[in-house]
Amino acid sequence: MSGDEGGSHLSENTDSTAGDSAATGTTPAVGGATADAGTRGSRRGRRKKKAGWLKVTLLTLLSMVLVIVLAFVGFALYLNHVLTSNIKHGAALPTAAIPAAKDAGDAQNILLIGSDTRSGSVTNTRQNARSDVIQLVHISAGQKSVQIIHFPRDLYVAIPGHGKNKINASFAYGGPALLAQTVSNLLGGLTINRYAIIDFKGFADLTNDLGGVNVYVAQAFSEPGFGTFHKGYNKMNGDQALGFVRERHQLAEGDIDRGRDQQAWIAAVLHKTLSAGTLLNPLKLTETVKDLTKYTEVDQGTSAGDLRGLAFDLRNLRSGDVTYFTAPFTGFGMNPVAGSIDIVNVPQMKKLGQALYHDKMAEYTNGRNDIR
Repeated sequence: MSGDEGGSHLSENTDSTAGDSAATGTTPAVGGATADAGTRGSRRGRRKKKAGWLKVTLLTLLSMVLVIVLAFVGFALYLNHVLTSNIKHGAALPTAAIPAAKDAGDAQNILLIGSDTRSGSVTNTRQNARSDVIQLVHISAGQKSVQIIHFPRDLYVAIPGHGKNKINASFAYGGPALLAQTVSNLLGGLTINRYAIIDFKGFADLTNDLGGVNVYVAQAFSEPGFGTFHKGYNKMNGDQALGFVRERHQLAEGDIDRGRDQQAWIAAVLHKTLSAGTLLNPLKLTETVKDLTKYTEVDQGTSAGDLRGLAFDLRNLRSGDVTYFTAPFTGFGMNPVAGSIDIVNVPQMKKLGQALYHDKMAEYTNGRNDIR
């Protein structure tokens, strides 16, 4: 084979390849690169669209969260305004006779007082009024549990500066400060950290704000001016609840049983208040806060911030964490000045004082009430 023949052969092969490429309309090497570039461009486009969609979604979600946060903050500020504007302050509490027990931690005692006035004005809660509701609320260390102790208004006790009389006479003599001092002395000098007085109209309005409450009635009764109730659960509106917590004449143990009925109402209110239907309903929650404060007076040392902090600390509390008691007594008697009285069980009262002082109420069982 000559050189010319070899060159001619190569030329023919090259021409053939070129012809094939021309016939198919493709250039193998260059055409492959173009296809890859197109695929990469398509992928980049899809990634850009996806990134854009994610950005829009995230911005939308962030905007929604921001609106919710702003609404929540605005609502919280409004509730704070309601609380600060409505709450009234009364006399300061007396200085504790003995320092708080170290083993009690941050446990505290709040005296809850119900005034029998129905004036609709907290400023009149002490004018010619009696304390028909005297309940001591003990909040355990760490806010893990609450004990509510009813002090019957006819308990015959020593009142500082006034000799012996029914315990509710101390309220008439010297308002909530003297009543707190009387209860403290009765319990061996226990520190009363706060007090709160609520007008009876507040009882009624609070009940109505909650849409009524289901109260368990242990003893059926029917009395003009107080209402008619069957044994078992009764759905009560404000006026019905007010008659229920005031009735004592037809109850087997009079004021003792009235205190238990008051605790049954408290239990029903707690159950309704702590339910999601109230806490997550802005309108209902606002009205509840309004009526909890509009007819309420607290001691001079309790601020709106203290009440907010207390509410926050008790946020995990449930109805099952609350137990109810009646302060110990041995029976009933008559006094020529005071009239019918409840006689204090002194040894048991001392034990109750120690259980409260050392935050050991889990070990105290005397006078425990079965409140549903």
